[in-house]
Amino acid sequence: MRGITVTLHEKVQTGTDRLNRPVYEEVPVDIKNVLVAPATAEDIPSGLDLNGAKVEYQLALPKGDTHVWNDSRVTFFGQDWHVVAPPVMGIEDLIPLSWNKKVMVERYE
Repeated sequence: MRGITVTLHEKVQTGTDRLNRPVYEEVPVDIKNVLVAPATAEDIPSGLDLNGAKVEYQLALPKGDTHVWNDSRVTFFGQDWHVVAPPVMGIEDLIPLSWNKKVMVERYE
């Protein structure tokens, strides 16, 4: 089993504004071997319904990935998606295969 390459638009702090708040820029990073699966009703926490997020896909991230996925934009299937919840991570040594984290995404508009 092998995943696809997705582009994570990682937020990198480039400075601060006049009020000393951080200013960010998105830097595209290709992440290889990501599994993409449609989200089922069982996969979607009920708390997301309160925020109005419509989760469409689950992404399984490869072991060893250290990128920041929270509230990030991701591109795959020729479309942009928004990560709606922090990654859920399992214990790497106890999970077979190549993936140990998952995130949920909604359509980015």
